Amino acid sequence: MAELTYEMLRDAVAGEAVALRSVLSLQPADGDGGKVFPPTYAVASNAEHKYAIEERQVGDRVVTTVLLDSVASQANRAELALLEGWEAGDLSFPVPFVDFAVEADVADIGRLTVLEAPHRLADAIFRDSLLDGTLFRLSDVGRAITDANPRNATAMFQYAPTALLFGQWDSTGPKGGLGAKFQRAFVSEIVGLDAKVGNKVGSRIDPLQIERNAAVAYEHSDSEQRWTLDKDEALHEKGKPKAAGSDGRPAEINHGNIAPSIDALAGGVTISSARQTTVMSLAALRRLKFADQSDEAVVSARAAVAALGVAAIAYGYEMDFDLRSRCLLIPEHAPSVELVGRDGSAPEIVAIGRDSSAALVEQAANVAADAGLGWATDEIRLVPAPKLIELLRRSRDVSAREGASV
Repeated sequence: MAELTYEMLRDAVAGEAVALRSVLSLQPADGDGGKVFPPTYAVASNAEHKYAIEERQVGDRVVTTVLLDSVASQANRAELALLEGWEAGDLSFPVPFVDFAVEADVADIGRLTVLEAPHRLADAIFRDSLLDGTLFRLSDVGRAITDANPRNATAMFQYAPTALLFGQWDSTGPKGGLGAKFQRAFVSEIVGLDAKVGNKVGSRIDPLQIERNAAVAYEHSDSEQRWTLDKDEALHEKGKPKAAGSDGRPAEINHGNIAPSIDALAGGVTISSARQTTVMSLAALRRLKFADQSDEAVVSARAAVAALGVAAIAYGYEMDFDLRSRCLLIPEHAPSVELVGRDGSAPEIVAIGRDSSAALVEQAANVAADAGLGWATDEIRLVPAPKLIELLRRSRDVSAREGASV
């Protein structure tokens, strides 16, 4: 299988393909008959389970599928894969970040990047931070980002190209709901096939064998003591001692047995296999315009964004598929990419890998820069504004007080 080259990617972006598609088959880590646990969702009281299960057409048959990782979750994982490559020094592209280490009270937060913020560069974390002493939205970079839109995406490409790949809606900026919307070009999800919902059992044996009706525990008037059996030491409300938990039984303070139980709403599923399908819309990238740029620069910029998408697939594969507790999946083969044409013919399949995708990003960035549309090379480091730090302090104080009363 030939490896994806920059020339192939550029030609695809220029119009020879509608999309890049990657399909990866996976199996549960514990083998045949192994159970995986999908994400759960809030459901009606009469629901049979908490999973997103639906019938899908797969090839020539209708299959019962279960969602193992949603489009939004997969986008976050792809961003973290790119972040891993950026932090390792393998990938070089603009990654604005807010550095919380400047303030001792919140230094534990560390550094939050555009690849971690929920709304990317339009997130309130960036809005309420300072770039060179100026609120981000009032800085030159911030104003350029605010004015960027799909008809002129130059500033977004220069300062946060991943936002063009994963999408962004500037709904909290100066323009409110009229803020620019960049369509998500990178879409991925993982589903399990032939899903059969099962049951989960649970219990706890207390080594101390404390009986459930042994005594009533009260909330201690000293929050550090947590609980007491002495009414005189208890926290009193309206003249009466306050029970620990709902009824003060030992289980409320984590003592005593828990009777065996069966969970039929979220008991996991068995599947024949899982499938990750990733589609990068080149049609969406071609809708991005770059004002006053040559045709060569425009195509090169779109190809650079597409190269980041290829790297996200390759680096995501290297980060494994440990989706959550008891949902570890093993790929059955190495990743590849299909170049999907607009005529419905069989797509060309090419190989991709960590090293080759990193080289692809570097070459694409260099070509775009030579054409006059390069990425920002200086570090884009923000610090939290004093008001954001104070909001964090007050929030932590509330959490500490509420935690002490539990």
